[in-house]
Amino acid sequence: MVILREGMCPGLDAGLLRNLRAADVKTVEDLVSSDTEELARKCSVSYKALLAIRRVLLAQHTAFPVSGADLYEELLSSTAILSTGNPSLDKLLDSGLYTGEITELSGGPGSGKSQVCFGVAVHISYRLKQSVVYIDTTGGLTAGRLLEMLQTETSNTEEQMAALQRIQIFRLFDVYSLLDCLYGLRSGGLQQASVGGGSVKTVIVDSVSAVISPLLGGKHNEGMSLMIQVAGVLKTMAKDFNVAALVTNHVTRSGSGEVQPGLGASWSHIPRTRILLERLEPAAAVSPSGLRSATLIKSSRQPCHIKAEFDLGWWSRSEEGSSRKRKLDETDS
Repeated sequence: MVILREGMCPGLDAGLLRNLRAADVKTVEDLVSSDTEELARKCSVSYKALLAIRRVLLAQHTAFPVSGADLYEELLSSTAILSTGNPSLDKLLDSGLYTGEITELSGGPGSGKSQVCFGVAVHISYRLKQSVVYIDTTGGLTAGRLLEMLQTETSNTEEQMAALQRIQIFRLFDVYSLLDCLYGLRSGGLQQASVGGGSVKTVIVDSVSAVISPLLGGKHNEGMSLMIQVAGVLKTMAKDFNVAALVTNHVTRSGSGEVQPGLGASWSHIPRTRILLERLEPAAAVSPSGLRSATLIKSSRQPCHIKAEFDLGWWSRSEEGSSRKRKLDETDS
């Protein structure tokens, strides 16, 4: 408990201190937990001056209890939900990607992890008009592929270019470069990456396991330390800057042969939401080869192990094509 003293912060002089004590406000905790407006009236001081003192004291002494209701209100006011652009995936994610959190897509080769990331980036940059930071650690992202997807969204060249400009791409192929990039983004790079009037709302790392898994195992524990550093900076960046972090991960098999996300138990606590992607084999010639199964394997909002099916080609459909398909479906039914 910290007793209020004269000169603790600008504006806290002897006269105000006497008035505060007369109002039974003797500690820093008393002051910051009081109704500022009512206290200003009792102490004959301006509300603005007392609010400034309160803010300084809060910054200097932060170890005060906060009620669950206050935290919940703060969460509601700060969290945004970003649609992935795919209704099936959004439903599985309880409406989309949540800012302040890490969402993981895991899957084997050909499961569609990168394709989903491409689609999410295009949807957020074009439809939501927000900037995206895309960290490519596998060399799989090309501007041509993004442009191809944007061309199905709009035939307007200026709109295509504006959307492309909102996707900032970093190509990094080792964990040290990844850490340098993430620390740089957290230290001010996110503001610099905001272009076209939209702030950065999504940071995509495709793939986080590509640069970490080669360093895990064996006699050295450096890989584990680097993985925890990556996790830490991603989590603080997501929370402090209110962005949604989307990462991809490879898969391994458990002792019983079950497919599970890679990077081990320590990493499993990092993402708030984890989705396992798997390729669905076409049952017939008419079945689309882009059909994927998505299983929710970790979530704080939805029951685990619920599944959804979606077509990777969803993000490459034009609005006109989708409208025609809906009309045909309605006619057929």
